[in-house]
Amino acid sequence: MTGSRYDAVVVGAGPAGSVAALVLARGGARVAVADKAVFPRDKACGDLIGPRGVQVLADLGLTVPDAGRGSDLLAVGPSGRRSRLPAFTGRSDPGHGIVIPRVAFDHALREAALAAGAVGVRARITEVEQDPEGTVRAVRTSDGQRLAGDVIIGADGALSPVARLAGMLDPAAALWGFAVRAYVPGEVPLPLLVLLESAPWRIYPGYGWLFPGADGQANVGIGIGMGGTRHSAPLREDLDRFTALLRSRGDLRPAAEPGPVIGGWLRMGGTGTPPAAGNVLLVGDAAGLINPLQGEGIAPAMISARLAAEAVLADPCRAGPAYARALAEAFGRYLPGASALQRALLRRPWAASASMRLVTAPVVRRLVASTWSIYWNGLADGAQPRPAAWAARGLETAATRLLAREDALAVR
Repeated sequence: MTGSRYDAVVVGAGPAGSVAALVLARGGARVAVADKAVFPRDKACGDLIGPRGVQVLADLGLTVPDAGRGSDLLAVGPSGRRSRLPAFTGRSDPGHGIVIPRVAFDHALREAALAAGAVGVRARITEVEQDPEGTVRAVRTSDGQRLAGDVIIGADGALSPVARLAGMLDPAAALWGFAVRAYVPGEVPLPLLVLLESAPWRIYPGYGWLFPGADGQANVGIGIGMGGTRHSAPLREDLDRFTALLRSRGDLRPAAEPGPVIGGWLRMGGTGTPPAAGNVLLVGDAAGLINPLQGEGIAPAMISARLAAEAVLADPCRAGPAYARALAEAFGRYLPGASALQRALLRRPWAASASMRLVTAPVVRRLVASTWSIYWNGLADGAQPRPAAWAARGLETAATRLLAREDALAVR
């Protein structure tokens, strides 16, 4: 068995893993970034990087081959009415996102990490070498490599083998989702967010999207929230029905057919794992850092990766607690409230349908759409003071109290 020793071993070379490796390498750490895939490789995603992710790229001085800006969105309610979701500028974030296919985005970030000095390893992690105190001394690969590190950073997705092998993953405590996407010929002026119903006044437990893409190919997809149970879902059939709906409404040409469909699991709201245990730090999807209300995970992935790397560089022996505190400061107000709101909506399909109809209802849609835009851009903690931000905070608080009351009654 071959082996190498590093200051840190990063497992997963998506946006979270590559940003962690980049920051560590720039800070002088010896770091390996391992992934089972050959890059460039594709991932199921809407290809829309939110404002907070754009700010991380700017902070790190990174340029990526984006296909354009994504600012405001158009929301289509169950009634078919449309409303514009304005893109607000946060206290420290821009008022726009960018559009870039994951095959190009992930490759660019990984190349930046390697250029900074990170060592790329192509391998599938199958074991961890853990001592009785819980410290993970090394990860082992299917082809016999042993990658030892003072710190192990799991950036390996919602089902995170690192978290599972280290005994950190509790699937029953997670908030799950699943999404599929394809590319379809089409020009999309503004990203389209479509709120659906599975039956009249019974909300579909997710949403569909049609986002701008590169080279005349739009990104079409559909995702659902599953609550606390991970189960199979026939989303390919739902995607076919959704694209037919888009064609009937004129958002896609009559002959536009989606290409190959790929999908992926989502773990949302910071659930299912602690962010750190011993010398293992989890970032991005591995830490469940996906927005529970709209499924966006790239910006939280990059933010968490940067925080983890900075904690390691500051003091590798105390990186876990420092990272957990930094993560709580970055997401600790928003994610619990958003998770509570998602759970509340899933339990009440009729009320959820009514609230979604308000997003595009005449008279009130301006305030309601602005409030949802705060959530869409992940700016509930960073939005400038305005009525929409106050309303967003009120929704979170009300949902949190409602679920706490229901859970307390259920225990009695």
